[in-house]
Amino acid sequence: MAKLPAVRFLLPLLLPLALLAAVPARPDLVVFLTDDQSQGDVSPYGGGGIRTPNLQALADGGLTFTRAYVASPSCAPSRAALLTGRMPARNGAEANHSRPQPGLRKWPAYFQELGYEVVAFGKVSHYRQAGEYGFDAHGHDVLHGHAGMQAAIDFLQRRPRAGARPLCLMVGSHWPHVPWPDEAPEYDPARLPLPPGSIDTPRTRAWRARYAAAVTRGDDQLGEILAAVRTYLAPDVLVLFTADHGAQWPLGKWNLYEAGVCVPLVVSWPGRIRPGGRTDAMVSWVDLLPTLLEAAGGRPPADLDGRSFLAVLTGAAASHRDRIFTTHSNDGRMNVYPARAVRDQQWKYIRNLRPELAFTTHIDLVGGRLGQRDFFATWEAAAGRDPAAAAVLERYHRRPAEELYNLAVDPAEQVNLAADPRYGARLAALRGELDAWMKEQGDRQTITVEGRPLADRKSYGPGGAAAEEAAKRKKGK
Repeated sequence: MAKLPAVRFLLPLLLPLALLAAVPARPDLVVFLTDDQSQGDVSPYGGGGIRTPNLQALADGGLTFTRAYVASPSCAPSRAALLTGRMPARNGAEANHSRPQPGLRKWPAYFQELGYEVVAFGKVSHYRQAGEYGFDAHGHDVLHGHAGMQAAIDFLQRRPRAGARPLCLMVGSHWPHVPWPDEAPEYDPARLPLPPGSIDTPRTRAWRARYAAAVTRGDDQLGEILAAVRTYLAPDVLVLFTADHGAQWPLGKWNLYEAGVCVPLVVSWPGRIRPGGRTDAMVSWVDLLPTLLEAAGGRPPADLDGRSFLAVLTGAAASHRDRIFTTHSNDGRMNVYPARAVRDQQWKYIRNLRPELAFTTHIDLVGGRLGQRDFFATWEAAAGRDPAAAAVLERYHRRPAEELYNLAVDPAEQVNLAADPRYGARLAALRGELDAWMKEQGDRQTITVEGRPLADRKSYGPGGAAAEEAAKRKKGK
């Protein structure tokens, strides 16, 4: 009985310690992003002959998502959606190179509130925008600013390990964004398969090998970061790998086709995620913020477009979304082709808002560092003598107002069923769903730059595009 007062005195101290022990420590979080990389171009998804051993090792130890989607297939709106948890119409960054609304709460603030140190190296937000997001430290967010990899490693090496706050480290590789390596001796162009919808020419294959080399360089950088993470962070670190949208290929980036919006997503979390798993759960990039927030012990806000899929990571759930919505507006005047899309478990519906415009991009309009006219010109030459090549080129430039694809039998989206009366009910249902979602989003379908009419398309071919751009540069001097 004499000991009771001492126990009674200690209870207020012991209870908080017991409760603290019941709550898992906030894990360190590492997010690694690549730039312009379609899902099928890395080994956990088949790879198409492209080697990514470091990502494969991460997938062997974690969970691979086969149906992960970005909000938009160009850099700025995709990354703004990631960092705000809101779709482009709701965060304000709809066109490429645009910014989210200044007053919106962004990624760092959520984790800083939980006690995290939040840092970004390389291309995490769009170019030169990291300083506007509130990171505790950031750097090297310029085109091909590869020093960001070493900066991230140096940061981890210098960071005190004892008593440090939990860390949210975001690292953005600039690979495989163009310009691609000039040479790719590690790849044989003749042995690399081309994406569906390509025209097979020697120059196309040479450029595909250069792209493959760029993907592998990004994987090398992933390996460097993973080695530093293993050295300097706790073993239970959560590592997430993904890409901001599809490859800069004619039906990839800037397109709402699967090659443009379906991206790799691999998550490793020792002790919480079973190694070597795969899931068909459909998730969106706007879901990443609330998911990592919940993993860190926070409560995701209800006003985000994203929803946590932590239950999928831990194996408590096998599904997440039943619909994925994606949007695209424009990339300056190089690509003015606004579109919206919805997909369910089997079907994809795309609405091209301005079908009277020609679809154009950096690939076909200009050469130099940011385009691939060197191979696209061979497509135009092939189209002049081969009806099949002409059909590919026609599809690239001219899109109908509506497209409907049965992804179960046509995953590469080669057969548009929108005009087939057998699928009229399916078309109408998805059309209605997209209408309702656009209204809910407050989507005003605003485009502030002039597109290129289909009637003028001849001027976009060899010489015409270069002459147009040269005239604009001369006028601007």
